[in-house]
Amino acid sequence: MQKSGLMTVIFGLLIVTGLVVSMVENQITLEGINQGNGKVSSIETITVSVDFDKEITPVGIFAVQIMEFKKNTISAIILDPSNIEIISQKINEETLEKEFDVFETGTYQLIIQSTDEDEIYVAGAIGPLPDADKKFILSIISLGILIIGMIGLATIGVIGIKNRKKSV
Repeated sequence: MQKSGLMTVIFGLLIVTGLVVSMVENQITLEGINQGNGKVSSIETITVSVDFDKEITPVGIFAVQIMEFKKNTISAIILDPSNIEIISQKINEETLEKEFDVFETGTYQLIIQSTDEDEIYVAGAIGPLPDADKKFILSIISLGILIIGMIGLATIGVIGIKNRKKSV
């Protein structure tokens, strides 16, 4: 019985480790990405800024999520460091995610605005495109550790049930 208790603890620790690796993966994915949220209307906008170095980050990404979606009311604008509009996008779905090229070093801005007089809650983020290789490797590691932990716990449970039936 002590072996099964020790194995339960070990497999439980594997599950916790998998969750921790998953959290680290999320931190690495969101590294350098600035986020903002709030209400937009015809008189209120949200601006989220981030600094890019074109030598380090040739591609940026922005995302906008609308909580109370209304078609053709929200738009997103990306301004480069010279305040030149490089992207203007009407948002026709609850979530928009789009990449853009970084042509010069400096501060890029995501401006979220609305044509509706009613306030609409939105969230926006802008930053460097996450490294797909790092994200993939960490997600495989965390998923593998979680699966091993869960299979181990399930196996211990099945063995425990079988042993109880034999002892009765």
